[in-house]
Amino acid sequence: MTLASEEEETFVFFKKLQAGWKQMMEFLHKQDDVTAKMLKDPEVEQFITKTAAVFNDAVDFGIREVPPADITTQRLKESNYVFSGFKVFHELKETFPSLIDGNGNRKPFEQFLSDVQTVHKKYNSQYLRAEYNFAVNSSLMAAKWEQFQKDGDRYYLQYRTAGDERVRISHQILEDITLPVNSPFWDKYFPPNGWGCRCTVVQVRKSKYPASDVKQAMNAGSSATAGKHQEMFMFNAGKQMAAFPAYNPYTIKKCATCSKSGFKLAKIPDNELCAVCKVILEMKQAKENLKLQRAEVKAWAKDNLVGKTVLVEKISNPVEFTMTGIKEALNQPHKQVRSKNESLKDIINLLKKGTYVKEDFDEKDNPMILKYHYVKIAVGKEDSYAVIRELKDGRLQFYSIVEKIKELRKT
Repeated sequence: MTLASEEEETFVFFKKLQAGWKQMMEFLHKQDDVTAKMLKDPEVEQFITKTAAVFNDAVDFGIREVPPADITTQRLKESNYVFSGFKVFHELKETFPSLIDGNGNRKPFEQFLSDVQTVHKKYNSQYLRAEYNFAVNSSLMAAKWEQFQKDGDRYYLQYRTAGDERVRISHQILEDITLPVNSPFWDKYFPPNGWGCRCTVVQVRKSKYPASDVKQAMNAGSSATAGKHQEMFMFNAGKQMAAFPAYNPYTIKKCATCSKSGFKLAKIPDNELCAVCKVILEMKQAKENLKLQRAEVKAWAKDNLVGKTVLVEKISNPVEFTMTGIKEALNQPHKQVRSKNESLKDIINLLKKGTYVKEDFDEKDNPMILKYHYVKIAVGKEDSYAVIRELKDGRLQFYSIVEKIKELRKT
């Protein structure tokens, strides 16, 4: 990859996160402090999700040639969410002091947003490029480790560098280290062993390559990862099923050995990151539960809703339910997301009782769509709006459920 293409991709990442960053800064601008619980606020959580999505793309790219089991891919992506949660917390902590000017007054939002652009570029351009590459390589190696485990001890594993002038001296000493798959060496020094590490591991025949001295190999590994913060790379992505190690630039060293039972820490250090960890793990569990709910509702809708029709007030033709509309509704963000998803099981009655609000033409100029209709319905304890799209061939299809529509947004 050329430098120009790296810069272009970095810019793409930055642009992907730009809108979410502004929303998060608008939220932060109204706050009096930064707390762990703040990560649960929708404006912050959405940015965590957007950041994790970049790393999830890295996972998909890394495993494209050696696809692992679905559970491995799932765990790698779950680790991205945790990593992103810690990262976003650091972004909030670093930007918060910029809220106040030299006179102790809160800055106007636009000034504050301008002042924190340097933080945004640092975390979501400079750092993100290195982290993305690391996630690509660690995911590839996790997939390889899974294949190595399937073959058991039939082969030795051999460490290989990229073999060019760019290989760092500290990694050259690991070249050709050959050990069994169950050697403790691979627990700590399975690549990647640093930012930008391009090393790999291959299987070799035992009859062709003798095993290395384990003690010498461990000493070489220790030398390769010596230096400030280098010990954070002493992990095996395949064994831990994580794209990033537990101890990383956004956590503390104790995170690598922290023992948990549910959300109860074995020891509670006096560190705010422990509170952050608890919140992030709770959020991850909630996302997993939400994913299960979506799958359950989707399966129900496929059997009980798709293909049916309903007549809606002020719409002359019947509205049809399709799998496209069900998926769109399930993926649509909503403050009462669980109630929104569950409401699909009663969407026919909700539409019959709903109040027609307005129609609007398609702003994206989709050649298939003529316009959209909006019907106010009850979701949980709040009003929401069912979206019905009218195709140019005259068909009407339920399309989604949203919290607000443009004319009704508060200014």
